[in-house]
Amino acid sequence: MTHPLLPQLRAARVIPVVRTSDARLAALAVEWLRGAGLTIFEITLTVPDAIGLIRALAADPALTIGAGTVPDQATAEACLAAGARFLVAPWVDPAVAHAARGAGAVSMLGAMTPTEVRAALAAGADVVKLFPASSAGGPAHVKALRAVFPDVAFCPTGGVDARNAPDYLAAGAAFVGIGGRLVDEGLLRNGDRAGIEAAARDVLGLKQA
Repeated sequence: MTHPLLPQLRAARVIPVVRTSDARLAALAVEWLRGAGLTIFEITLTVPDAIGLIRALAADPALTIGAGTVPDQATAEACLAAGARFLVAPWVDPAVAHAARGAGAVSMLGAMTPTEVRAALAAGADVVKLFPASSAGGPAHVKALRAVFPDVAFCPTGGVDARNAPDYLAAGAAFVGIGGRLVDEGLLRNGDRAGIEAAARDVLGLKQA
């Protein structure tokens, strides 16, 4: 059975992956990207006080907030309690998927090979995160996996940007995760909102493709 949040994620086509060395910069990235029209965000747990930021952002019903790089069940449960609606791990962890399912959230578990995709699905993943996508073979790898798993929702991340995202989507990705220029720390530290908004416009253009 398809999770009810998946159509929203598919329609968005892109999930901004917010990974910064400072929680203030992460919050600023979300603020500026939201102003440009993006409303779904993955806050990685490598951001200092990521769970506190998830809690603050998830309080806004207009946003859909998820947690990324979730390391274990205890952390997964803390993220869910803070309001995360999807959990992302770059590996297969059945405990993370179990926690997500118990809270009605989406789980995205990481894989690269067909064996790992099978393991992610067996663990209860709603989405298979292909990471790192670029070094795994890029869009061609997505296309090859889709031939074997035509009904699986794949989300490639790692080396995905506005330029190559159309190729991943054409290869069969349900949606993609993009960090890079969307959350460029140099632009954020320099107050270059125009630069972040320009990157957001490039991403939003994918929704019209």
